[in-house]
Amino acid sequence: MQFIVLRYRRVLKLIITGVLILLGFFLLSGVCSRVVGVYQDNIREVPVYSVDTKEKKLAISFDAAWGADYTPTLLKILEENNIKTTFFLTGIWVKEYPEMVKKIAAAGHELGNHSLTHPHCNALSEEEFLKELKENEELIYKLTKKRTRLYRPPFGEYNNTNIRACRKNGYEVIQWSVDSLDWQELGVEAVVDRVVKNAHPGAIILFHNNAKYTPEALPIILKKLKAEGYKIVPVSELLIKGDYYIEKHTGVQKKA
Repeated sequence: MQFIVLRYRRVLKLIITGVLILLGFFLLSGVCSRVVGVYQDNIREVPVYSVDTKEKKLAISFDAAWGADYTPTLLKILEENNIKTTFFLTGIWVKEYPEMVKKIAAAGHELGNHSLTHPHCNALSEEEFLKELKENEELIYKLTKKRTRLYRPPFGEYNNTNIRACRKNGYEVIQWSVDSLDWQELGVEAVVDRVVKNAHPGAIILFHNNAKYTPEALPIILKKLKAEGYKIVPVSELLIKGDYYIEKHTGVQKKA
């Protein structure tokens, strides 16, 4: 009888030990899942600053948030050079210059989304941010029947929430690797030197549609870039299609 009791106790002890091990495993799994979840949530999302390519091609882009005095001249220069670019438009600009929006689209240039009101988007909730994105998209679509699929953050500001919201809604977030600084109005030579010296394969160059010296600088820049063997394309044509990743520290888009 004593032997049976001892054996029973051993079996019971083994069962309890097994239950405790299983319970510990499940608890540990839950903790690990939470840790992984937190880690993933803290991964820094980055936009595309440039593209990894051995081809001598780059993209020129214009941000439109104020004024349109120089835009017809820019369109003429681009047409004369048989070049298509990307114009990132704000909703406030679209509302003020609807005919110019139509002319840009009719000339075959790519249209990008630069938000509705050009706010500091990092201060917005995801819902507020999506309103900026979607309402501007609809404004542009009503005028041109073209959907925007590239987004440039106002002030170059971005965070994980905004980038993920863009990608969930079919947008790629685009920054730049060469800034003309044309908005500083430092003169034609300063704009030309900055762009030409910093141009590189896969570059995305930033201009503004209403910067004072850009109309004078642009023909010189185009001539110099062509002489160096560069092909100038819209941003979407520069981007890698299919599987890719964006290098976290540089923002360079690379093939996976």
